[in-house]
Amino acid sequence: MALRGDPQVPTAFLRLPLALMPQQHGPCCQGNHSTEERFLLLGFSDWPSLQPVLFVLVLLCYLLTLTGNSALVLLAVREPRLHTPMYYFLCHLALVDAGFTTSVVPPLLANLRGREWRLERGGCLAQLCASLALGSAECVLLAVMALDRAAAVCRPLRYAGLASPRLCHALAGAAWLGGLTNSAAQTALLAARPLCAPGRVDHFICELPALLQLACDGGGQDSTERQMFAARVFILLVPSAVILASYGGVARAIWAMRTRGSRRKAMSTCGSHLTAVCLFYGSAIYTYLQPTHSYNQRRGKFISLFYTVVTPALNPLIYTLRNKEVKGAVRRLLGGVGRGQDAQ
Repeated sequence: MALRGDPQVPTAFLRLPLALMPQQHGPCCQGNHSTEERFLLLGFSDWPSLQPVLFVLVLLCYLLTLTGNSALVLLAVREPRLHTPMYYFLCHLALVDAGFTTSVVPPLLANLRGREWRLERGGCLAQLCASLALGSAECVLLAVMALDRAAAVCRPLRYAGLASPRLCHALAGAAWLGGLTNSAAQTALLAARPLCAPGRVDHFICELPALLQLACDGGGQDSTERQMFAARVFILLVPSAVILASYGGVARAIWAMRTRGSRRKAMSTCGSHLTAVCLFYGSAIYTYLQPTHSYNQRRGKFISLFYTVVTPALNPLIYTLRNKEVKGAVRRLLGGVGRGQDAQ
């Protein structure tokens, strides 16, 4: 048993009750299944000097996420000039980002303040289901937005007919439904798997790769894990293929344009979305398309922190920083508020 002075032992691990301490039994495939229904999320307890910095960073990103995405939705609803398919899908992305971050940040902030964060098995699965649903919905929604941008650039004369309100509602609904379906399937498959003691999750949330490392071997579990991996491949790589095909068409259309102004306008239209896609998909593919046995939990925590906390905070800035339509809408909204106060 490691001693308190051992520098390799996280401080949260030293506070564990004896029921959760690892015992010297055989491998978990010999029946050492976990009967403990509570999970201890270790978070960043192995980086104690970094916790205050991470607390400030996470809190600022969370406030920026809520403020930026709420303002984006308000502008898109209040400003008639933003009643277009692009901003309709952007509103859905803002709602997904706000919900996604909210499902992660409150327990993370409590953990970074030094509190032990324990969850019942049902609560852990509920958090996993919520974050998976919103993350999967974002995967599909980013692909839908790529299709919308491709239609706007490649078929500008037919765009109004192609992007009809009915089709936009159907595509947004498909994104939410796809996220819920993938989340329900993954969570149900994980809930059916026995987990081995101890109930320690070396992560700040109940994320799928970290929980899979607690799963016991044998008993047909390899088949279940293959099914879960296939579902992750589908929800990540199929939208990725749609995005690549869409931007392939966009690149050909831009190449065929004769004027530099048209090329610049098309590239600025698609550049912000392409930046958001690279940030989200890069970190998500790294996290979810690794084999369970090769998943590095220490590195994985920081990658997860990036796409669950940092990316949702950056998205409103990415989509609005160089967007003249949004800047104009902000000026008109603030001007209307100022004139209303003067009239009073």
